[in-house]
Formats: sequence, C-alpha cells, structure tokens
Amino acid sequence: MKTIGLIGGLSWESSAVYYRLINELVRDKLGGAHSAKSIMVSVDFAEFEQLQHRGDWDKLTQLMITAGMRLKNGGADFIVICTNTMHKMADAVERQTGLPLLHIADAAAEEVKKKGLRKVALLGTQFTMEQEFYKGRLAEKHGIEVIIPEQSERELVHAVIYHELVLGKIVESSRKEFVKIIEHLETRGAEGIILGCTEIPLLVSQKDSPIPIFDTTQIHAAAAVEFSLR
Repeated sequence: MKTIGLIGGLSWESSAVYYRLINELVRDKLGGAHSAKSIMVSVDFAEFEQLQHRGDWDKLTQLMITAGMRLKNGGADFIVICTNTMHKMADAVERQTGLPLLHIADAAAEEVKKKGLRKVALLGTQFTMEQEFYKGRLAEKHGIEVIIPEQSERELVHAVIYHELVLGKIVESSRKEFVKIIEHLETRGAEGIILGCTEIPLLVSQKDSPIPIFDTTQIHAAAAVEFSLR
C-alpha cells in the first residue's frame, strides 16, 4: 500500500470527508481492520482565501509547493490536493516535489467518459468556473465540452461556497437555488454536472439533479485509493 499525501484544510469541512471516504474504501477493499496509509498537511484556509481573492496566485503556488514538500519529506508516495480550485498550481506542485499528483479534473473526466457524455456543466468557485486551468484541461486532454452558469449564477455559487459551505453552514434556500441553476444548465445542453468544488456535495447530490452528478470529492478519494493499492 502506497502512502497517500493529502493537502487539506481547503476547507477542512471537505478534507474530513476525504479522510473518511479514503479509509472506508480501503476497509471495503481489504477487509478487516485495514485503513489507509496517509499523511495530511492541513493549512489555514483563511490565509488562502484572502490570497485567492487578492489574486496572489504566485504566493499561493509557493504555499502549495511548501505543503507538497512537507508531504514528500514525511514519506508520502504521491499527492492528492483536497480541493478543486488549488489544482490551478497542480503542475507546479508535481514538478517541484517530484511526486506523482492525482489531478482531480482527470479523475472526474474518466467518470464522465465512462458514462459516454461529451458535454457537461461545471460548478465551483468563480476561479474554477471562469479560469482555464480546469475546464481547459477537460477540453484539451479529454475532449469534453464544458459550459458554466451565467454570470449572476456564478456569483451566487461562489458566495454560497465561501460564506456558507466552508463554514459548515448548510442552507436549504441555497440548495434550492443550486437546483434551479442545475436545471437551467440542463436546458442549455448539459448532459451532466461536475461538482467542481469539494464543498458542493455537502449541499446537493444526485437526488437534486435530473442529469448525472459527478461528485469530485468521492471520485478523487476513490482514485487515491485505487492508486495507493495498485
């Protein structure tokens, strides 16, 4: 079993779900009292959130590389970044640490392709939805067409993530707004919905969507276990 290196705290709400899922999956696959070999470096999300909204991606890249090096020095065999947005610097972390990095967009893309879908919608922070590091990878590497919500919808999704979900607040009115956005995306041709923020599955799930939902937290955790046991 390889040791999984987790960069967590982005936010800890979803990092806790990663930890639980990874250990449950190892137990289910190996049986008995088995659990995952893992190391987590958990950062202070407040610092990261402020830098994100200031657009200081260079500083964030250095912080992520530092976290990755701590994992390497601690004995991790590969890296899992427990969030979607910070995959913006995934290539830099992989390059500087020299460790394999399981990219969350690649893991999601494989599940989309298994269902034979070619056009999906992406929900996440405005950084993830609007910048090219995520949807561009889906298109260029995997041939998946990606659409995103309208501007006002993106602003609402972003606000719910940062003002509610990362604080552990699950608000029913926000869930209903997300459902409306998902239904609108379906009318625009989306065949599935990638929940491209690891906090969104805390709010909505497959029962809230008329089309397939791709929970990136679940998908990424499963990919980590598969790689660990390979």
